[in-house]
Amino acid sequence: MREKIRTARRLIVKVGSALVTNNGAGLDHAALDDWARQIAALRADGREIALVSSGAIAAGMQRLGWSGRPKEMHKLQAAAAVGQMGLVEAYEKAFTRHGLQTAQILLTHEDLADRTRYLNARSTLNTLLELGVVPIINENDTVVTDEIKFGDNDTLGALVANLIEADTLIILTDQQGLYTADPRKDPAATLISEGRAEDRQYEAMAGGAGSGISKGGMITKIRAAQRAARSGAHTCIASGRTPDPLLRLAAGEAVGTLLYASSTPLQARKQWLADHLQLAGDLIIDDGAVAALRNGRSLLPVGVIEVRGDFERGAAVACRTVAGEEVARGLANYSASECRRIARKPTAEIEKLLGYIDEPELIHRDNMVAR
Repeated sequence: MREKIRTARRLIVKVGSALVTNNGAGLDHAALDDWARQIAALRADGREIALVSSGAIAAGMQRLGWSGRPKEMHKLQAAAAVGQMGLVEAYEKAFTRHGLQTAQILLTHEDLADRTRYLNARSTLNTLLELGVVPIINENDTVVTDEIKFGDNDTLGALVANLIEADTLIILTDQQGLYTADPRKDPAATLISEGRAEDRQYEAMAGGAGSGISKGGMITKIRAAQRAARSGAHTCIASGRTPDPLLRLAAGEAVGTLLYASSTPLQARKQWLADHLQLAGDLIIDDGAVAALRNGRSLLPVGVIEVRGDFERGAAVACRTVAGEEVARGLANYSASECRRIARKPTAEIEKLLGYIDEPELIHRDNMVAR
């Protein structure tokens, strides 16, 4: 299964607070530079890399002289605001030394729950990757209103993998990988080299929480692997303190733990479309469009006869025959009002009618599943 990692072209790398801040001693500039060196080598090999980095709160604590993580929300947010300044500056300097440009992306779960914001974030990240820029992604801890949860960036890494359809999520941590039991308590515990991400037995093996700087522990990494697998992404959990972990993993070496997804990205995405989405509207399509969709092609505006419902860009809609039979369902590239304006029109007229063109298809075949 390691061949799947060796051939992966789009990777998400997540690094934890303990690694970024050398267990709370302050930003570990040598570690950041080493990750930048490895990512630069992967970029030169034609890979696309996005980096999800914890460490803002921990870095802010160090800058403010706090020895323990505060519990008050306003103090956590203040630490994140202070620490984010130093964190992004350090990354920018590290990657510049290796000839790479970076971009700061701060996300909240609300950004990924709202379909319009989700698609905007997806478009931005895809554009940055196409330009050869390395996105540095973190949760926007300064504005969240719920309690800042420990280990949340493990989940964020998985959500980003889903968002941009990455092949692999690499989680670098201060542990060698997933063991059969907590190695700190059980000397007989052995490292698990490979397993299926969806296998629920691994949650019982995850052990307790992590360090005082990074409280997520192994359980959040297991759950992140399960979430990443929903879009077909494989997850590697490995120590960030071993020599060249990113390069060795990308070469297919048996480093850490590989939790592989059972489905391909397209299969997993289509299963999600088929089973887990509530429909926001209907597109009534002509016989030509029906035949095209049944042959695995995308839906073009010219094939749409009528638009029913009021939905936003990115909403899940049904494609139906005039008689009402559902032929397919998928994610619309345009809102209901925009769909009405371009219905029955050729693709070449989209920009003239709307003032812009986001996608030539009304629904792309990769975002559609036949019924």
